[in-house]
Amino acid sequence: MKADILAQLQADRAAKRPVARVTDLESGAESLVYLADTKEEISLPSDLIEAARRALEIDRSQPFETGGGRYFIHAHNPPLRLIIVGAVHIAQPLSRIAALAGYAVTVVDPRRAFASSARFAGVAVSRDWPDKALTALAPDSRTAVVTLTHDPKLDNPALAVALRSPAFYVGSLGSKRTHAKRCEGLAEMGVDAAAIARIHGPIGLSIGAASPAEIAVSIIAQITQVRRQGAQAAA
Repeated sequence: MKADILAQLQADRAAKRPVARVTDLESGAESLVYLADTKEEISLPSDLIEAARRALEIDRSQPFETGGGRYFIHAHNPPLRLIIVGAVHIAQPLSRIAALAGYAVTVVDPRRAFASSARFAGVAVSRDWPDKALTALAPDSRTAVVTLTHDPKLDNPALAVALRSPAFYVGSLGSKRTHAKRCEGLAEMGVDAAAIARIHGPIGLSIGAASPAEIAVSIIAQITQVRRQGAQAAA
């Protein structure tokens, strides 16, 4: 790997920026492809660029052939993260299921009786206020944020931070009535309508979930759907 490519990959990793390294298997030439166009012109076939971006979306490195050329696409993605605001009953199975799905989980709740290591063994826990915790955690394009407390004093400040970030999924627990009030509260906080529309609420796929474990399944299923198929698929 050339020194300039390695240096850029390290910078992209530090910035939590998805990037695909494309190697010409015949010449050994390397190029970097990002999810969005860069200022620098990429001298690669358009179908190769499309394949590289698709490799980032599906998280899979793979060979690719085009126009007689043979390439290998190496997807370099930041780790998947799930930030759960509210150390409630649903958060316990959700944290376990999310970990199995490949997410690094952080549970945020300033209430020490809820956010205890006994209830969330092996899970990162932040006891800061949610807006402060979310700001420090800095959600990126590989981060999902879920709020579960039903308390607007905790949920809404966290949502306001999450909606200003590139988090690929933002969801909040509650009925349609609760969600309507939540949207009003966020608007009063100065969050614009387009940002508020990003919230998946009521959260989770509509599968008739009732128990905490079933609701957790519906939430991770919706997160997966958005990640794999886009936000419109889960609307």
